Amino acid sequence: MTKTLPRLQRFAANRFSPEGEYGLHLTIGVALLLAAMAVFAQLAGAVVAGAPITQFDAEVANWLHLHARQGGLLREALLILTHMHSTPGILVLAFCVALWLYRTGQRYWTVAVIASVPGGMLLNVALKHTFERARPHFDEPIVTLTTYSFPSGHTMAATVLYGVLACYVARHARTWPGRVLPFVLAALMIGAVAFSRMYLGAHYLTDILAALVEGCGWLAICISGTATLNRRRRARERRESGAASPQDM
Repeated sequence: MTKTLPRLQRFAANRFSPEGEYGLHLTIGVALLLAAMAVFAQLAGAVVAGAPITQFDAEVANWLHLHARQGGLLREALLILTHMHSTPGILVLAFCVALWLYRTGQRYWTVAVIASVPGGMLLNVALKHTFERARPHFDEPIVTLTTYSFPSGHTMAATVLYGVLACYVARHARTWPGRVLPFVLAALMIGAVAFSRMYLGAHYLTDILAALVEGCGWLAICISGTATLNRRRRARERRESGAASPQDM
């Protein structure tokens, strides 16, 4: 015990230290991932078991479809928005962001974009085929899709894309408003994409909630993972050169 306790104390202190290769940043990332997994499991269990929330899903979907059938400027705007965030659209946006980051010398942020967006989309496809939930069905659908519904691919992709952009901008901001504003704007964009999927009858509410949780968990581990790689490289450079530590990612 006299040897074990000090080791445990050092281990805990290192996990909550803002410095180091495996410090607070990785601890927060793992904690967010575990929390997201727990919430996702609850949502998935409710959907599979046909819990009361699925009845609420149907009521919300029918109410939104009733209003969407009336057409108007809102429906046209949401159709444009949802098509912009389809699989090809998101991949083009992610490629442009990754190319810009690479050309500005942000190698690890480039890795974060590649890992979070295409990687997250592949994860979403795997989950869709795991649960195989049918999409909302209407006599006069606005959009017709043959893929599965749970969780929403558009919402998940928007979450990781705008989430990683918000993290990058906030990381390089110099003021607190500058650190908060990117997340506010990202939340608005993600919310708009998510609402477009429900309004157009492509997804249930629980599909959206599960995709948001999935995206946040995946983004947390991608950001913390690439930050860890960056910190390891900088630590190795410090050991080799003996220089003071530069600012981490």
